[in-house]
Amino acid sequence: MSDATDEVSADGEAASAPRGDSDAAETYKGILTAYPYAFRASESMAFRIYAGVSALLGAGVVLLFTFAIVTLLGSTADAAGGSFTFSRAFFLFLMLLVVAPLVAPVLFVARRHRRVGSETRYDRQLAATGYGFLLAMYVALVITTPADLREDPGGALGFVAEFLYGLPNAAAVVPPVGAALLIYLSHRQLR
Repeated sequence: MSDATDEVSADGEAASAPRGDSDAAETYKGILTAYPYAFRASESMAFRIYAGVSALLGAGVVLLFTFAIVTLLGSTADAAGGSFTFSRAFFLFLMLLVVAPLVAPVLFVARRHRRVGSETRYDRQLAATGYGFLLAMYVALVITTPADLREDPGGALGFVAEFLYGLPNAAAVVPPVGAALLIYLSHRQLR
């Protein structure tokens, strides 16, 4: 505890006071500094691994969408506004829909450690829901795989792959949305 959070009672013992805004500013100041803070504060190895994986995947997703927007800008540079402007904004919206649930468990854990303190069960549960979101994104990618790129893995996975290939492309939205809701509901239940 820092000196700012300690109060001395009448009998000379230190009494703990709730953390104030000054301590919150010292822990982290945004999404980029929340990652190292949550990594250091958590005692859960599963969460620490998830924090590293989500940082790498988040950076990759942002880089991928940046290249996609640059390519889109290059191919539509001479076109007038309207639908092309909308498609550029839609790319940014899609990136936000992918990145937000990816980083949400880390931000929730960092916020909880800053305000309440450590609880390994909470960290572990949020890491599990984060891994669930990654799995849901993979399932969505399998559902939207073009027909000429599909392969049959054989065995039990072959049955699952054929089932996923048979779903309409619009069904690919369901697994990530469900996993993102599960992240939020887990946070609400465990806080």
